[in-house]
Amino acid sequence: MYPFKTKTIHRLGGLLLALAVLPPAGAGQFGVSPIRIDLDRGARSGAITVTNDEQADPLRVQLRLFEWTQGAGGKDEYREAEDLVYFPRLMTLEKGEQKLVRVGLRTPALEREKTYRLFIEELPAPPTPGGARVAIAVRFGVPIFLKPPKEEVSGEIEKLDMAKGVLRVGVRNSGNVHFTIKSVTAASGEAFSKEAPGWYLLAGAAREHAIELPAEACARLKRIDVTVKADKLELKGTLDVNASMCGP
Repeated sequence: MYPFKTKTIHRLGGLLLALAVLPPAGAGQFGVSPIRIDLDRGARSGAITVTNDEQADPLRVQLRLFEWTQGAGGKDEYREAEDLVYFPRLMTLEKGEQKLVRVGLRTPALEREKTYRLFIEELPAPPTPGGARVAIAVRFGVPIFLKPPKEEVSGEIEKLDMAKGVLRVGVRNSGNVHFTIKSVTAASGEAFSKEAPGWYLLAGAAREHAIELPAEACARLKRIDVTVKADKLELKGTLDVNASMCGP
């Protein structure tokens, strides 16, 4: 058993405005907008605009769909999939040209959210006769979320401990839809406050965040308050600290 307490503070409806107003993603020589798609029974299809922003030569791109899951430690894992309809799968864009990619449901929604990434990848231009060419592949993965009929947002701090001055915070998504962790903050009154960045946490997945404490501050601490801020919920936990947790 870990000597800590946790509780869910509140849930927020929908995504933070910051996500909604992000600018189009620029990936090398092409732009992509929007940078995510949400599909459900009410919105069975979506569209992505791909733009050749700068490249004078014709830009060739290919599109490939991958199922997106998270394995041990919350590591992103991908498997090529045909669960969604998307077209075209190859396109050529002149400088300044825009083209639409359409994405639609092929299968009905399940009880747990399904997650995908549609990778848009620049294809290298054919080599010129007698000349060498260094090709750098530019790729951008658009997240696609297939939402369940009924969304259940739930999370927990399932691990909270410290050894050798490193605080480890394990967060699990116990709901049926993803949420986005904005930050994991550890604080102890006015003694110190430190923050670690977050990332997507898919339904059923867990990820551990490590925060290194200042040695001098750690030795004086009696407790640490941890706050996990996400777009749809907020979690809090408390860890009782003793000097043995701070030493080598």
